[in-house]
Amino acid sequence: MSTASTSTTPTRRLMLGAIGVVYGDIGTSPLYALKETFAGHHPIAVEPATVLGVLSLVFWSIMVLVTLKYVTIIMRADNRGEGGSLALLALVSSVMRGRVQQWGLPLLGIFAAALFFGDSMITPAISVLSAVEGLKVIAPGLEPVVVPVTAGILLALFAIQKNGTAKVGLVFGPVMILWFTTLALLGVIQIAAHPGVLLAALPTHAFAFVSAHPMTAFFALGAVVLAVTGGEALYTDMGHFGRRPIRLSWFGFVMPALLLNYFGQGALLIADPEAIRSPFYLLAPGWALVPMVILATCATVIASQAVISGAFSVARQAVQLGYLPRMTMIHTSGREAGQIYVPFTNWILCTAVLGLVFGFGSSSSLAAAYGIAVTATMMIDTILVGFVMLYLWKWPPLVAHALAGTLIAIDLAFFGSNALKIADGGWFPIVVAIVSFTLLTTWKRGRAQVFSRMKADSIPLEVLLSSIDDILRVSGTAVFMTSDADGTPTALLHNLKHNKVLHDRIFMLTVVTEEKPYVPEAERIEYTDLGHGFYRLICHYGFMQQPDIPAALAACGCHGHTFDMMDTTFYLSREVIVPSLAPVMALWRERLFAVMNQNATPAHEFFRIPTNRVVELGTQLEM
Repeated sequence: MSTASTSTTPTRRLMLGAIGVVYGDIGTSPLYALKETFAGHHPIAVEPATVLGVLSLVFWSIMVLVTLKYVTIIMRADNRGEGGSLALLALVSSVMRGRVQQWGLPLLGIFAAALFFGDSMITPAISVLSAVEGLKVIAPGLEPVVVPVTAGILLALFAIQKNGTAKVGLVFGPVMILWFTTLALLGVIQIAAHPGVLLAALPTHAFAFVSAHPMTAFFALGAVVLAVTGGEALYTDMGHFGRRPIRLSWFGFVMPALLLNYFGQGALLIADPEAIRSPFYLLAPGWALVPMVILATCATVIASQAVISGAFSVARQAVQLGYLPRMTMIHTSGREAGQIYVPFTNWILCTAVLGLVFGFGSSSSLAAAYGIAVTATMMIDTILVGFVMLYLWKWPPLVAHALAGTLIAIDLAFFGSNALKIADGGWFPIVVAIVSFTLLTTWKRGRAQVFSRMKADSIPLEVLLSSIDDILRVSGTAVFMTSDADGTPTALLHNLKHNKVLHDRIFMLTVVTEEKPYVPEAERIEYTDLGHGFYRLICHYGFMQQPDIPAALAACGCHGHTFDMMDTTFYLSREVIVPSLAPVMALWRERLFAVMNQNATPAHEFFRIPTNRVVELGTQLEM
């Protein structure tokens, strides 16, 4: 990204892409944030003093949580250009290795990734619902069609995912530029009529509101946070567009447009408290309502697309880092490596999103479920970046503790307010996070147990090499895939036991995923000649890369080896997991792991190995 950002034109193109993808979630928050703060589960009287107080809270929440925390601080903590909870976890793990505090950090990062899946289900539902609800403003009689229309739009969105988003993505930027420009213009018109609303930028109004109505202000935080949902996406999508384009588009365009619209809604409410029924749409003149509903629907579809694509990326990272079993991943673009389609993730999200739309029925009801996942994720990001401040950036401990402590205190206040909404819908993202966390940790621990068991059952390679002189060798090449980069592959032992022959050339291949997003081609292959026609290959990939074994083998030409796929046989070991009588994990988790293992995408598909060149040898393992 840094290369692309060095010239003006690429930077502008990246800024356009960032506006179209990164800011979709936070950019559609004006549809419902202020409305829910005043008319949500804890209503607030629409009076000039309270409007200024709430606006001040919104303004400073955006300035502190998004501008200071994410744009200024956390975006500095990139993992070789990549962002997001798992990328941050990998970065923190690398600097904390060997320290006492390290033990709990992976769990925090994994839980943040689990929370993201809950957020990625709620965002499309609440965003598109809030846009389509504009139909009720046009004609109250259209209320019965809001949910069916929303469901139809979302179903169509999930259905086209398999075709990729490259073509649709070309219009994302221009549409979102039109959206943010419209937000700003609608806000400016109202501010011009009531310029006194700009005084809400003074923190004294927030302090006055909190002092006069402490409990009301605390409840209000649960809705005010809706104005900053999507702020974490700036960091998550950093790898796609780069730090500089995201920052420039935030400070130069997106943030001013958002603030102008919020202040415009505040000015409208001061002039007409009855406008609280739909302060966003009532900013527009009557003749513009239909175009506004269409534009808002387009913007929310784009916001949903960004979250769905983010879920695909997180799923891929989780698979590569060993937190989820192999899944089918389809690359939808021959030019953009980051554009992938994960069918399982797509349809799980689709089912959950449609369930939310029909189950909650309105954006106001869904607002109670929104916020828990976002505030918890923001708090975890603060904790992780606190360790980065201390141990990677080497900031003075007093500065790091003071800054991280202040940010965590703010995060806790928002999380505490949202926790009050658990019974009203906040339970949903928590349940999704717990289920996701259980799956992620069960797979990680189960694979560690399988690896340990297979390593214990293996024999040292030196022992095998010292006893193969009398074994018949046949022409051809055999590639034995193994997760153990030191021992003898289980498939090799089984093949030798049953067939009692060895190929002329035998390659033992291990795929290693590094704690960095990308591994250059020059560093892909680690080659060792073991003698007797045996060779060790270790293929290194980043957690954002998809392994391609035939391509990796083609790179072995520099070591004097060529591979004819018609003369090469790949031997894979397929483990059949049997829960033990004395389980290391809880018996239900062992059974869960066995089910996940059974339904994992076959190794030859995941590693892009030709099906007709694969031999699978089964191994039964007791956990």
